[in-house]
Amino acid sequence: MTIDLNADAGESYGVWSLGDDEALFPHLTSVNLACGFHAGDPKTIERSVRLALQHRLAIGAHPSFPDRVGFGRRELQASEEEIRADVLYQIGALSAFLKAHGARLHHVKAHGALYNQATREPSTARALAEAVHAFDPKLPLVVLPGTPLEEEARALGLPVLREGFPERGYLADGRLAPRHLPGAIIEDPDLAAQRALAMVRGKIQSLDGGELPVQIETLCVHGDHPRAPAVARAIRAILEAHGIAVQAA
Repeated sequence: MTIDLNADAGESYGVWSLGDDEALFPHLTSVNLACGFHAGDPKTIERSVRLALQHRLAIGAHPSFPDRVGFGRRELQASEEEIRADVLYQIGALSAFLKAHGARLHHVKAHGALYNQATREPSTARALAEAVHAFDPKLPLVVLPGTPLEEEARALGLPVLREGFPERGYLADGRLAPRHLPGAIIEDPDLAAQRALAMVRGKIQSLDGGELPVQIETLCVHGDHPRAPAVARAIRAILEAHGIAVQAA
């Protein structure tokens, strides 16, 4: 059994620093780098690419709604055409830095409100998937299982990587719990690690106490959380202790 361990990272901007990527990256196998719309100026993107390559991580694009003030966590009214263009633009930006360093893009994973909206709204999911397909029809898209995002990606023939969130709470329908709800954010590294192990084995507990079946290829840690390196370290340790190989999907 194998599993990928990814993180959303490269989310500093100019003189403003967020997350501890240097402490986080050694525990990962892949990384989703901000592309400038919610975080990540050009120098930060290049620095993040170099750090990821130093740790031999698979590198994915992490596009967002154009919302630096809200860190990409506010849903914006945008047409399908606007979403497609915005996502394609961001994929291209990161890919330029990867090409300059002799590397290739491994996957795409949407950020924040764009990701969440695509798990509910087929039109948003379709626009996101179409942007990825236009760039490279063989490029995997990271999806929340059982949502319109997975359905639209598969309809276009895109490869998908189904994702689990051990440090986030789940609703009974399998979607992520809004951050304002009690239990939506799991801060204890050991608890997150236990949840990661359960997810790899095919189940997760929802906020209402029920048990959800899950099938995933990758686990996500949010790099903007202060305890992200500790969470990633604990997750990797428990998985490897149970004979689960941690490697890029």
